[in-house]
Amino acid sequence: MLLLFIVLYVSHSNEFYARDTSRKIRAVQKAKGERGQTLTVNPPYGYVKDPDDPHHWIIDPEAAAVVKRIFEMCVEGRGPKQIAKQLRADKVLAPAAYKIRHGISSPNPESKDPYGWRDSTVVSILKHREYTGSTVNFKTYSNSIWDKKMRRNPVENWAIFPGTHERIIEDDVFEKAQEIRRQRHRKTRTGKSSIFSGLVYCADCGSKMWYCSANNGKPGQEYFDCSAHKKDKESCGGHFIRVSVLEQLVLKHIQTVTGYILCHEKHFRRVMEAQMRIESAEKSKANKKQLARDEKRIAELKRLFMKIYEDNANGKLSDERYELLSQSYEAEQKQLEAEVVALQRDMEVQAQQAENIDQFIQKAQKYVGIESLDAYTLHEMVQAIYVEAPDKSSGKRRQSIHIKYDGLWFIPLEELMK
Repeated sequence: MLLLFIVLYVSHSNEFYARDTSRKIRAVQKAKGERGQTLTVNPPYGYVKDPDDPHHWIIDPEAAAVVKRIFEMCVEGRGPKQIAKQLRADKVLAPAAYKIRHGISSPNPESKDPYGWRDSTVVSILKHREYTGSTVNFKTYSNSIWDKKMRRNPVENWAIFPGTHERIIEDDVFEKAQEIRRQRHRKTRTGKSSIFSGLVYCADCGSKMWYCSANNGKPGQEYFDCSAHKKDKESCGGHFIRVSVLEQLVLKHIQTVTGYILCHEKHFRRVMEAQMRIESAEKSKANKKQLARDEKRIAELKRLFMKIYEDNANGKLSDERYELLSQSYEAEQKQLEAEVVALQRDMEVQAQQAENIDQFIQKAQKYVGIESLDAYTLHEMVQAIYVEAPDKSSGKRRQSIHIKYDGLWFIPLEELMK
């Protein structure tokens, strides 16, 4: 009996010691993370540890060039599978193989195929905000020392510290890559896609326009058609546009905008600042109202949750009913909290109007005199293209488009030309 008591006591003491040690380690890691010190043992592909300071990362030029290329291919509109396929074809060493062959510590062993790039590896690289020169802590967490499973932390719980090491990717390129990754690029049955895929919308109903190939398979006959019309002929009028016509209209629009900025930059800035102030005031007012409604409802849900908890404890509410209500309240609260975060970010973006105009002018200046469109240029400049229904009143088929430029929304070309 005494021996059993000693064993239980020792076991309990060991458990207490392990829990106490874990709590101390967590506290130390939390303090480091909140100070901006990186908690990652191995730097991401493209960086190596600074020989003079193991907590500081420096750029590995050879790997960094591959990282830049991956982001460029993404901005061009290529998906992770296409990027991985291209890297395999070009015999580019996969990250694990590259690190091992260059004497860099790697958590992963080298695979049988040293050039075996996978789309999941490409996705992981595209998601790393660290390439913008930022330290990102608390991306994952575990429930306890006994639970070894690492869980993803919501983005709002991350601790991000910009400018802690040299950047490989510019902020606007990183954000553009994230935006493109959220879009679905529809391919035809032949496997073809278009540089416009994911960018074209119907001006009437707002639905995406699908990229389609001509039945005869002839080149130059590809077109975009309203997805709502394709699904239901009555929901929206069919107003397809050929890719060749769309390319001409978009190129002319970009040429006009960049040429105007070259000649009348000050006037362009004045007009856009005035337009953005009006748009921002309207949107900000709506966002503030919605934010207030969401925050009020979140507070109300918290009160309701406390009430049903007390009712359940007092026996006024059954366990089944309590479980049902609590799940419903919790799901609604999470949805509202996510909406609050999105609204707050949107309001922060609106507050950076002058910066957005400056960034757009800098991008536009690179493309003055542009003679043809490529995927990178298109995705760097354009956020969305809205296609109007064709006008046949003159006896000829005429079609117009509206372009929402990246960071600036719609540019009032007619107003500028006055």
